[in-house]
Amino acid sequence: MPEPMAITLPRDVGMMRGLPAGTAVSLSGPVFTARDATHARLVAELEREGVLPHGLAGQVLFYAGPTPARAGGRPVGAVGPTTSRRMDAWTPRLLSAGIAATLGKGPRGDDVRRACAEHGAVYLTAVGGAAALLGQRVVSAEIVAYPELGTEALRRLELLDFPAWIAIDAQGRDLFAEARRAWSSGGALR
Repeated sequence: MPEPMAITLPRDVGMMRGLPAGTAVSLSGPVFTARDATHARLVAELEREGVLPHGLAGQVLFYAGPTPARAGGRPVGAVGPTTSRRMDAWTPRLLSAGIAATLGKGPRGDDVRRACAEHGAVYLTAVGGAAALLGQRVVSAEIVAYPELGTEALRRLELLDFPAWIAIDAQGRDLFAEARRAWSSGGALR
């Protein structure tokens, strides 16, 4: 298996857009956590103001709600990806406004796949169930907005060598859809 492609965010977003679905990446740099309640607020602000709030243009949204930091100096406890499909209703609008990529787990709907292709965005996926290990890849964390939402607040996390894969590339190729087709036909992924 090839080494993951090292991606420094947001500097390498353009390079990431050129990578095909199925590429393993190692993310370093800032991402912003956003789950259901945060998405609703972001889109409401976007509709009111006409631009992405909180400096999110060109950034990566990570579907996660980090647990509080534990003793030992780490900035968060566990930070695992949440099921991405729950954010599908908001994602095309956020991609059209300038979100460069999203990061979560599991397949996405066709509207998100089409929006990735239309706006040159990518969907990254990480392994679910490894939240304690993934939390070790976070080097800093700060609340940016909506602190009253607790773990669902908009946070800026600084990642170091966070493992992920491109699941939907900027051309709309969908690794999950290809895997379903290959599985149902008895074939293999190419």
